[in-house]
Amino acid sequence: MEIVPDTISYLALGDSYTIGQSVEAAGRWPVQLAARLRDAGIAISEPRIIATTGWTTDELSAAMDAAEPLGEWDFVSLLIGVNNQYRGRSVDDYVGEFHRLLRRAIALAGGRAGRVLALSIPDWGVTPFAADSGRDRQAIADALDAYNAAARELCLAEGVAFVDITAISRTGEAAGMLAEDGLHPSAAQYARWAEAALPVALGLLAGGATASAG
Repeated sequence: MEIVPDTISYLALGDSYTIGQSVEAAGRWPVQLAARLRDAGIAISEPRIIATTGWTTDELSAAMDAAEPLGEWDFVSLLIGVNNQYRGRSVDDYVGEFHRLLRRAIALAGGRAGRVLALSIPDWGVTPFAADSGRDRQAIADALDAYNAAARELCLAEGVAFVDITAISRTGEAAGMLAEDGLHPSAAQYARWAEAALPVALGLLAGGATASAG
């Protein structure tokens, strides 16, 4: 990947929410976050995104293995886990796999936990897709709350910033907040995620130091 000299390199790791299923590339939340950072005077490159719709934690890890060598990055974001919950996997399984991914993200950021940003898992249970599926929407919310509580604790322990966008996702039935598929966020909702992450990212990148990237 070619990085413009003297810009901060950015690696975004995740699943459908990071690749922006059902929205244009410019609407993806990492792309919107990078644009907002540039508007705020931070020289950051367009993110390299390693994410695919449907990935679980172990599938993201395997994809990262396949993409090696990834090199070192100045800023890394991580948002993963909704497909673990959708497939009925336990919180305990998620904790172990998310923790390993978190440590990999820190390593990719040159060992700097202060250059890693994790986002909470949004609540897909509020969507028309969930209603049509016949699944218990409160059970989905409860499970995702448990996943997110565990992720927050791990981030705290590792010194990684954690941004909770789950509450934003729970306004998903509001006009314009969902993509046409009735499941994934629209670019407008991703904009709200990017706005929530912006002040945290600005704090993490205040130094502006850069590293080489693969």
